[in-house]
Amino acid sequence: MLRYTLRQLEVFAAVADHGSIASAAGSLHVSESAVAGALNNLERAFGAQLAIRRKAHGITLTTAGQGVLARARNLLVDAVDLQLHAGGTDAEVRGSLVLGCYLTLAPTVLARLIEHYGRRYPLVELDFYDGPQSEIHRRLADGQLDVAIAYDLSLPAGLNRQPLFAAEPAVVLSAEHPLAERSELALADVASEPMILLDVDPSRENTMTMFDAAGLTPSVRFRTTDYEVTRSLVGRGMGYAILVQQPAGELSYEGRPLVVRPLRPAARPVPVSMVWPAALRPSRSVAAMLSLAAELYG
Repeated sequence: MLRYTLRQLEVFAAVADHGSIASAAGSLHVSESAVAGALNNLERAFGAQLAIRRKAHGITLTTAGQGVLARARNLLVDAVDLQLHAGGTDAEVRGSLVLGCYLTLAPTVLARLIEHYGRRYPLVELDFYDGPQSEIHRRLADGQLDVAIAYDLSLPAGLNRQPLFAAEPAVVLSAEHPLAERSELALADVASEPMILLDVDPSRENTMTMFDAAGLTPSVRFRTTDYEVTRSLVGRGMGYAILVQQPAGELSYEGRPLVVRPLRPAARPVPVSMVWPAALRPSRSVAAMLSLAAELYG
């Protein structure tokens, strides 16, 4: 007979996700004493301390706790799938899914996936988060995201990946810029021009690596962490930008005309992948998202 319950595992996962007993209790709509009791009982069942409790500093998982967490999440995924599908057909996909997406990819990739997924799997409770890649990585590790769309650059260990497509970096200029008359540009053509740098990783890292490889140093005039602010500054003639994702219309957010020119020689394409924790077995809802993404972008 098992000496622990799925509910205790659920409580333990909530404590790990929220970092404190109080926050976990709030998310589960139970008392703090109930959460603390479930955690204590689970530790007794396993004969190991899973978390270190510090007043005013929340909860820190022990090495044993970190090892238990990944397996606990797999058990909970299987348990939810079993409950949801026991009375349904094999064709039904139910449950929940939280999809993450790197912020500059989101406008061109996220909406399409969500629309198609919602139509095909209406019984899945779907939500999403778009933000910096470092935060995407953190939320995947903490179990706050089930799967994410990210640039396949400098990914941390412990992630599985499914390649989707690759995009080539290009030069974005104001339509009135003297170089806009050219059909293509080399990095050497723009290196001395003022640059608007999209200063978020991995975009910054990829851009600077391109210049380093060419033996050039860009003349950075402004740095911004916002994709549309970058394009607006370019639209006003304050500099050029190197961007990977391009919207369908060549206008800045203010309606100023932009031009996009390919780099020659072509820069190394930037791969985009679906990523998810290798320690977790994908649920049916996650597997359905992976299959749909491969269908739309494969």
